[in-house]
Amino acid sequence: MSRSTTTADELRWLDATAQAGLVRQGSVTPLELVDAAIARIEQHNGDLNAVISTRFELARREAASITEGPFQGVPLLLKDFLAHWAGDPVHGGMRALRDRDWRATEDSHLATRLRAAGFVFCGRTNTPELATSFTTEPLSYGATHNPWDLTRSPGGSSGGSAAAVAAGLVPVAHGNDMAGSIRVPASACGVVGLKPSRGRNSLGPQYGDYWGFLTHEHVLTRSVRDTAAVLDATAGAAAGDPYSAPPPARPYRVEAGTDPEPLRIGFRTAAPGTGEPAHPDCVTAVEDTARLLESLGHHVAPAAAPALDAPGLFDTMPPVLAAAVAWELESWSERLGEQLSPSVLEPMNAALVEAGRQVTAVQWLSAISASQRWARGVAALWEDELDVLLTPTSAVPPRKLGELAPEAKPEHLAAGSAELAAFTLPFNITGQPAISLPLHWNADGLPIGLQFVAAQNREDVLIRLAGQLERAAAWSDRRPPATAV
Repeated sequence: MSRSTTTADELRWLDATAQAGLVRQGSVTPLELVDAAIARIEQHNGDLNAVISTRFELARREAASITEGPFQGVPLLLKDFLAHWAGDPVHGGMRALRDRDWRATEDSHLATRLRAAGFVFCGRTNTPELATSFTTEPLSYGATHNPWDLTRSPGGSSGGSAAAVAAGLVPVAHGNDMAGSIRVPASACGVVGLKPSRGRNSLGPQYGDYWGFLTHEHVLTRSVRDTAAVLDATAGAAAGDPYSAPPPARPYRVEAGTDPEPLRIGFRTAAPGTGEPAHPDCVTAVEDTARLLESLGHHVAPAAAPALDAPGLFDTMPPVLAAAVAWELESWSERLGEQLSPSVLEPMNAALVEAGRQVTAVQWLSAISASQRWARGVAALWEDELDVLLTPTSAVPPRKLGELAPEAKPEHLAAGSAELAAFTLPFNITGQPAISLPLHWNADGLPIGLQFVAAQNREDVLIRLAGQLERAAAWSDRRPPATAV
C-alpha cells in the first residue's frame, strides 16, 4: 500500500496495529490516518449516530505534530463517559450537561496514557444517560444503530464505541464496563471487548473507584492483538489509586500471539442467580464454541458452577446502583454550582435517584459486604475447578431499538437490563477479567458474542486463548452489510 494510493476505504478494515505499522514504514502519515477516519465518520455516521461530538480540526493539528508512541497517529474515539481530555465536551448522556456545554477541566489518566501511546482523539461516542442502560438510546442524542442491522440496538452503555469500531469508522474506541458495558456492546456489534481485572486501568485522578467497585476501563477493538497492545499501553496504578492489579509477567501483546497450554474450560448457559436458560441462538453459540475448544486440545465440560447461584447476586445491587446514581446527580450539581432536580434525568434514572436518597450508610455498606462475600465464593471456582469459564456474553441476541428506550416504564427497563446483565455483572462484582469474542452469528446475520472469564489478574490466560481462537475461527473478514453502513 503506497501513500499515493491509500484511501479511507483501504484503511477502513485495518486494525490499529496494522495502521501504526504503516506509519512506521512510511506508507502513510498520522495525518493521513486521521483524515481517512474523519472521512469515514462524515460518510457513515449519519446512518449510525455513533459519534456525537467531533474535534476534527484539533485532531488534524495533533496528528500533524505527533512523533512517537506505539500507535502513532491511529485515530480513536472516546466514549462520552469518564475518560476525558481537558477542554473537550463531557455530557455522559445527560441533557443538562449538553445544554450547558459542559467541558472537561482536566485530563483523565486513561486519556493521558492513550495519548502517550500515540492515539489521536477524533471525537466522543454516544452513551445512554449516566451509562445506566444496556441500549444506547439517550434522549439527549437519540439512538445509535447497530451496523449489522439498523433496526437493532448496539447494546450499552458503550454502544456508540462498539458501533463505530464494527462499522470501521475507527479501529479502536474507548469503553467502560460497570455491569457489562464493554462486553454486551462487543457481543451485539461483533467486536472484541475485554473487561480487565479490577484496578488494571486507573480511574484517576477524579475517581478512585466508581459505582462502588464495579467500574473497569478499557477499549473495544476488532482484533485480539489490539486489545492486548492497548492494555500494555494503559495498564498500571496511578498515584493514589485505592487498589491496583499486579503487573503482568510479560507484555500482553506477546500473549496474543502465543497458544495456551491445554486449559480446563467449563461452560454454562443458564443465567447466574436465576437458572433461566439463554436464548437458543446463544446456547448454540456456546455449544459450537465448546466443540471448537475441544478440537484445539482443551479439556471442555459443562460447569454447574453453583457458586454463581448463591444468594446475594442481584439482591445486593439495587441499593448500590441507586445510591451511585443519586451521588452522581449531587456530584454534577456541585460542579455546576446549581442544584439539579431528578426531573432533569430520564425517568428510570430519576427513579433511581429517589430510591438512592433513601439508602442509608448501613444499607450501602451491608450491600458492599454481602457482594464481596458472594464474590469470594465465585472466585474460588478458579482455584480448584477451572482455568476459564465460557458463557454467552448476553442471554439474548441484539434487541430491537425501542424495546428498552428511556420512555419505557422503569420496572420494564430494570427487567430487561437484568436479563442482558445476567452473564456479565457477576464478574464486575468479582473483579475478574472477562472478554467477549465475536465467534458466532445467528441465522439473521446478527453477532452472538461468547464470554470467557479467567481468574483474578489472569488477563494473560484470556488473551492467549482469545488469540488462539481468533486464528482458528478468524472473524476479521466478517463485515456489516453494505446496506447498513
